[in-house]
Amino acid sequence: MGQLVDGIWRDEWYDTESTGGRFQRTVTAHRNWITPDGSPGPSGEGGFPAESGRYHLYVSYACPWAHRTLIFRALKGLVPHIDISVVHPDMLSDGWTFATDFPGTTGDGLFGLPFLRDIYVKVDPHASGRVTVPVLWDNIRGRIVSNESAEIIRMFNSAFDGLTGNSANFCPKDRLPQIDAMNERLYGTVNNGVYKAGFATSQAGYDEAVGPLFQTLDWLEGHLAASRYLCGAQVTEADWRLFTTLVRFDPVYHTHFKCNRAWLREYPNLWGWTREMYQWPGVAETVHFDHIVRHYHYSHATINPYRIIPINPVIDWLEPHGREAV
Repeated sequence: MGQLVDGIWRDEWYDTESTGGRFQRTVTAHRNWITPDGSPGPSGEGGFPAESGRYHLYVSYACPWAHRTLIFRALKGLVPHIDISVVHPDMLSDGWTFATDFPGTTGDGLFGLPFLRDIYVKVDPHASGRVTVPVLWDNIRGRIVSNESAEIIRMFNSAFDGLTGNSANFCPKDRLPQIDAMNERLYGTVNNGVYKAGFATSQAGYDEAVGPLFQTLDWLEGHLAASRYLCGAQVTEADWRLFTTLVRFDPVYHTHFKCNRAWLREYPNLWGWTREMYQWPGVAETVHFDHIVRHYHYSHATINPYRIIPINPVIDWLEPHGREAV
């Protein structure tokens, strides 16, 4: 894990000394939007119309934030229209790389560059900040559209509907207040909460993260006992945002990030819900457990200095989920 400083790469872990051992995620820098006609979106500038073959998506199969975009790319029929490049799961001294010696990696499909940081520097030779996935690239303008996953999936949800004819809507306007409130609650305590627990370097920092994490999981267990999905009877964006964290919970977060008060599979409703999301048409193909397990255990030397890859539990993700009766 490193970062760019004025275009120069530095192999630096997150600074937790200045925050009392607490992990704080950095803010993404590229916040433009693809829209049907190229008009400006909620942030950034305009000039990014929805066109087939124009955009390229850089992802890691291991990363839950990038995984969101892969799910929406699949569910919204965008696979033929937006190509992808898949980085290597090992994120070591050079950060994300385009090495191809692991199954499923592709190299840099656009420029043949060795490192993901080269994509950031290609846009700004003096770029500073963390080099993260996903990255949505515009082939016409030669620049990054966005590296904010929450906004990329909103684009994918509707911007290309006129091109694909896919009318599936995971962010209906009348449900947006409920969806946004659910997303906000789950981001702080679950999506980012597992990282705040796992990357903490003080007992206080860990305690402050792991308590709210399991309080929220307990709440979700009760909520899903009475609700088919997170925001009612229909699947929404909130479900997919939570799924990419929970599908990783037992394989990596429980043990590697010390989120071990309980296994996810000890929560009957959450466990059934997560399996249902996994079994949703097109979703299982976006889940690559080999990349997930390898990345977390091999990349985080501060947590697992000997880089031992655990055997992990055998989980049947295709077991009937039993959610129809809810």
